[in-house]
Amino acid sequence: MTDMKIADSLSVPNRRVIVGSIAASIAFVMELTLVPLLLPGIQEQFALSIGQLAWVFNSYGISVAVGVLLGGLLGDVYKATRVFAAGVICFATGAAIVAFAGSYELMIVGRVLQGFGGGVFSPLIPLLLTRSSPHRPGKVLIIWGSLAGYVAAFAPFFYGNTLAENGWTYAFVIIGIVSLIALAIVWSARLNDRPPSFDRSLSSYAELLKSGRLWVMLVYVFCTYGAITYFLFRLPLWLAESGFQVASIGFTLSVMWLSFSFVSTLLRNLVDEPHVRMILMAAPVLIAAGFPIAYIYPEFAGLIVSSILVGSGLACSNAPSTQLILKFAPRGMGAASASLDITCARLGGVVTVALMAQSMLAYSFITIAAMSLVAFACALVAAKRFG
Repeated sequence: MTDMKIADSLSVPNRRVIVGSIAASIAFVMELTLVPLLLPGIQEQFALSIGQLAWVFNSYGISVAVGVLLGGLLGDVYKATRVFAAGVICFATGAAIVAFAGSYELMIVGRVLQGFGGGVFSPLIPLLLTRSSPHRPGKVLIIWGSLAGYVAAFAPFFYGNTLAENGWTYAFVIIGIVSLIALAIVWSARLNDRPPSFDRSLSSYAELLKSGRLWVMLVYVFCTYGAITYFLFRLPLWLAESGFQVASIGFTLSVMWLSFSFVSTLLRNLVDEPHVRMILMAAPVLIAAGFPIAYIYPEFAGLIVSSILVGSGLACSNAPSTQLILKFAPRGMGAASASLDITCARLGGVVTVALMAQSMLAYSFITIAAMSLVAFACALVAAKRFG
């Protein structure tokens, strides 16, 4: 089934939900791709230590991890679009507070609110997408990932070459505006998305806890996203310390996200087939290979190769892992499983950044290699039936 035939088979409300959900994902990913670029400027303006800067980065991630648990729980009980709307409003409000914060403390407050809102709505994105395209869920997920990635890829490059001289605040204003536009599109669909009436007693959550392959995939997500998040946090700071300009740092990050989007596009017809196991196994290999190249070859060409490898690894882990997590979820627990997916991704990033924020890049390779090895083993076990 071609992309055009899939689009033709969807109702207008479903199309709006898909477009709005992808737009919200773009705002969510823009935060992920732009904030690392903004860290040197934030550090300079508020005279922050590397430890304080890590809290600017991690306060958002911790709040996302908390918010997704609530978002996943409510998304399985109430209308997903209403929970989605509440999360987007919190996210946009937090972005506005950060943009106009006059102190380090107020910035942390804004980051916490923004992260909590992002946590509430983000697990509902794959749920809304797969419900709107039930016949090819894997394909709509990979299209979602690639489209969001292409937009996010150009964000650091565009910002670094146009708005960077005006300060970092514009980025948060743009993120807030995009999220509100996404909310307007989804809300205009007026979709009747009452959740299916499944048993959600304690026994249902016990089934969630007993799903072995689901938890193996969550460990996979923790390890792969932990490594990628550390790369996003540390690389811009290291480049700034080495004298690279904001435009060059933005270009390097754009290459990573373009690689993610390009590889996601190549994989869009493979994720619904048995190839998913090999794709998942390729991700930690690519991530582990990308890290030492940035250190061994610190010239611009080496950094580009490193970004390509890490971006490709993200593509191989992103939609395929989400697809299997939703597949392994007990019936009626899709939103809860999606929330655990994002929680593990964010906690992986928070823990890795917190433990290695002040470490030399050379010392981080062993940890990243170990995390990649664990992720490889998880893919080998969880996706065995797809091999």
